Amino acid sequence: MRIIAGKHRGRVLKEFKGRDIRPTADRAKEAIFNILQTEISGSEFLDLFSGTGNIGIEALSRGADKVTFVDSSKESVSLIRQNLGMIKETAEVVFTEAESFVRSCGRKYDIIFLDPPYADNAKDLIAEIAARRLIKDDGVIIYEHSGDSAGDIDGLEIKDVRKYGVATFDFYVYGD
Repeated sequence: MRIIAGKHRGRVLKEFKGRDIRPTADRAKEAIFNILQTEISGSEFLDLFSGTGNIGIEALSRGADKVTFVDSSKESVSLIRQNLGMIKETAEVVFTEAESFVRSCGRKYDIIFLDPPYADNAKDLIAEIAARRLIKDDGVIIYEHSGDSAGDIDGLEIKDVRKYGVATFDFYVYGD
């Protein structure tokens, strides 16, 4: 697992051993960030279910101003901090459940990326993000899943859907 582009391009990140945590594949990550390329620089980015921090660290490398990492695993939080230390970046790393973070969050983000365990459907969480208006007016929510879309969500519309291998990415924006 490596950083694809930006100031930390080519750096290899630490990752979990085994197959319990499945970081977003480099090919998929590169494609997603190519779609977002004009929106990353200067952005506030929220990485929910962060795992290794792979996605949020890519955002930092490409010029995001602020990245918040949220994960409920002590091992993930530790690994994210190690990876941030390795590239000498600082960011907010929060050890809590994604749902709790969303319910108590008082900030708005340009981009929210969520990659819950594949057995979980994040429809309720995305609906909560929309209801609390946690993305800025021109912001985007990117939901990575294994094929079961969260579908229609009140206040949001799916702007784009991309599939890379077993991973599918739904891009939600505010609807009219």
